[in-house]
Amino acid sequence: FIVVMLATGTLERNGLKQASAALISKIKGATPGAIINAYGILRTFFGAFNVGLGGVAGFIRPVVIPMCEGAITSKGETPNPEHMESVKGMAGAIDNITWFFAQVLVVGGSGALLVQGTLKDLGYTSDLVAMVGYELPVCIVAVIVTIVYYTILDRHDMKKYYGKGGK
Repeated sequence: FIVVMLATGTLERNGLKQASAALISKIKGATPGAIINAYGILRTFFGAFNVGLGGVAGFIRPVVIPMCEGAITSKGETPNPEHMESVKGMAGAIDNITWFFAQVLVVGGSGALLVQGTLKDLGYTSDLVAMVGYELPVCIVAVIVTIVYYTILDRHDMKKYYGKGGK
């Protein structure tokens, strides 16, 4: 945690927030929901290989949230504080959802071993490879449902806070 905090602080002091906001402002049609959904897909992909991206403290707060703010400002709007709290909640939730379901896709990962150990204590035998086969469609459905929900929520919030999808 201390290393993440120091690295994030150093990067922010040297313009990480501004660089991520400037990058996303060049992409037409980008909205906070689209950015969060793209992050969720990346998080799921890397989570399936048990590769963490830093989570809320190391990636969402210093990179994803400024990108969401940049998407709003690129439309000529000022980010609404109430809307940004909703965006932060969406970003944190998609991080948790994708990591929760994707970490079990690693055959020797801690999530799969925890499930296998729990099942063993309850008297069930389980095969890690078979478990991944069962978990894969669950993970895909969970991510798709989350993305659809966040797309609908994003459209609603952009209309609510900035008019018809922003300027």
